[in-house]
Amino acid sequence: MSDLTVDAPPLPRAHGEAVLRGRIRLTPEDFKVKEIDAFEASGSGEHLLLTVEKRGMNTAFAAKRIAAWAGVPESSIGYAGLKDRHALTRQRFSVWLPKKVAPDIDALQSEDLKVLAHAWHARKLPRGALAGNRFALTLRGIEGDATQIDARLRAIAERGVPNYFGEQRFGRDGDNVAQALAMFGGRRVRREERTYLLSAARSELFNRVLAVRVCGGNWDQGLDGEVWMLDGSRSVFGPEPWNDTLAARLGAFDIHPSGPLWGRGDLRTTEQARACELGALETAESTVLRTGLERAGLTQERRSLRLCPRELMADRVAHDTLSLRFSLPPGCYATSVLAELGELHSAARAD
Repeated sequence: MSDLTVDAPPLPRAHGEAVLRGRIRLTPEDFKVKEIDAFEASGSGEHLLLTVEKRGMNTAFAAKRIAAWAGVPESSIGYAGLKDRHALTRQRFSVWLPKKVAPDIDALQSEDLKVLAHAWHARKLPRGALAGNRFALTLRGIEGDATQIDARLRAIAERGVPNYFGEQRFGRDGDNVAQALAMFGGRRVRREERTYLLSAARSELFNRVLAVRVCGGNWDQGLDGEVWMLDGSRSVFGPEPWNDTLAARLGAFDIHPSGPLWGRGDLRTTEQARACELGALETAESTVLRTGLERAGLTQERRSLRLCPRELMADRVAHDTLSLRFSLPPGCYATSVLAELGELHSAARAD
């Protein structure tokens, strides 16, 4: 994944110009992430469910280490979400052990990977099987007016932020979209690489649509022909005529306007919303990405345009140090929240 410098190049902010500058991820402890479990272990079955805390280790490396410890292929390891290397993260892994004999847990323990809990479970842990993530972030070397920073935090809590895909989607050097274009042009890639490049292409198109909506001031409002997404789910409905009920649900964060995750099939939006989406994706490069995704067999899906951080809290630890705590749904990025505050630079590179 890419460097988490949030300001190069910037996607348009919804709440105005930057109100602070500072640094993030000076140490792994400055970026703490804890998965919110979607279910409890069943207590029986052939899969050992491990809750681990990792320091300076990404999910893929941890999965390799767990597979080696258990003496099983990496395909026997399951996890719900990907976590960056330059962070202190807590997440679950499952290990398929058909004989139901667990190796010595102590043999897996180390300074950078600690097993906090373990239990048997009936199924492999699938991707996306989490309720969200809790973040505890420390921003250092902060420059900016405290009153403006407080006002921006209130605006974020009250309105949310644009639900951009974070830079992690676009590769270590931010070149996954260029590689996807080359792949669509005929360059051969490995199967695993192909998956990442298709994801990056889809994410880029979504961000382009969302950026247009942000510039138009309607990223958190409904356009004629809007397709709505239910909060906390992937369920969508509409278009349907605007009415007081939709307005109340939108204001209560029960529903959100949505944007396309490109693929084959019906775009579903109509009228102004459809024109906005197609207009944002009419460049030659966007056309190549759209055609490539369709030929790859992906089908049209939707993603919320609006992201609402829950339980957002901020504390001034020192005059130049700010602590933030909040939770986000699965598949959403803390960097989208940070970008609305300002320009935050990271010396660390994410994986």
